[in-house]
Formats: sequence, C-alpha cells, structure tokens
Amino acid sequence: MKKNWFTKLLAVAGTVLTGLPIAAPIIFATISLVMDGRFRFDYLMPAELFFFALGGGAMLIWATIRAHSRVKMVAWSLGIAILLIIGSQGLAVITGLADGRIGEDSPWFIVVIGMLILFTLALASLFIGGILLCKDVYRSKTSSGL
Repeated sequence: MKKNWFTKLLAVAGTVLTGLPIAAPIIFATISLVMDGRFRFDYLMPAELFFFALGGGAMLIWATIRAHSRVKMVAWSLGIAILLIIGSQGLAVITGLADGRIGEDSPWFIVVIGMLILFTLALASLFIGGILLCKDVYRSKTSSGL
C-alpha cells in the first residue's frame, strides 16, 4: 500500500471535490436563512456542480488504485453517479422537460427528479468512500496492530 504524500494529496483533494456539490447547497441555504430569514435550497446544485465531483472522483480512483484500498466502493459510486446524471439529463431532453414542451405535472418529471436524488446519494457514497480512504492512508502502522 502506497501511503506517500501524493496518494494522501489525491485522497484529500478528491474527497473535498466530491463533497463540494453536496455541501454547497446546504451552505448557501444556511447563508440565505441567516441573511434574509428565508430558506432557499437549490436541489439541482449537485447536478450543476457535477464536474467538481467528476474531477474529485477521478482523483479518488487514482488514489484507491495507488493505496489498494476502497477501490470497489469508489469505482461503483462514481460509475453509478455518472450513469444517473447522464440518464436524468438525457431523459429530460428526450421527454421535453428540458425545453419546456412538457411541464412539471408530467410523470417524467418525477422519474427525472428521482434519478437526481439517486445521483446525489451516489455522490454521498463517493464522498464517504473518500473519507474512508483518507482514514486508511493516514492510519499509522502502529494503530493497525502491527
């Protein structure tokens, strides 16, 4: 297991980047609540910030391969997140939700929103995988029972 500084840097940076799309709407909603007294939560922000998560996921994949730890969890979470974001956006375009041909009262809206919710859960799983990877690469040899 490689635990050098580069693997640690990849793990930490990847974890931060994958957590950003989940944390940002919570942070901005809190700021809005404190400043305006109104709760405004942008539930689409994780999808809008997907490229941060994609970059962070790539870093995490690289770190997991170098560390030989949490590869399956990170790879599956990233793969599922990619499929869900592409699927939800593609479905929105194909059905006409994206350009307004059909409205939010359509059953397709529920399917697309459901896919976005599952996408956010996949991002959360990726973020948790990153946290566990960081824990693994920063664990000292004495704490692992050696």
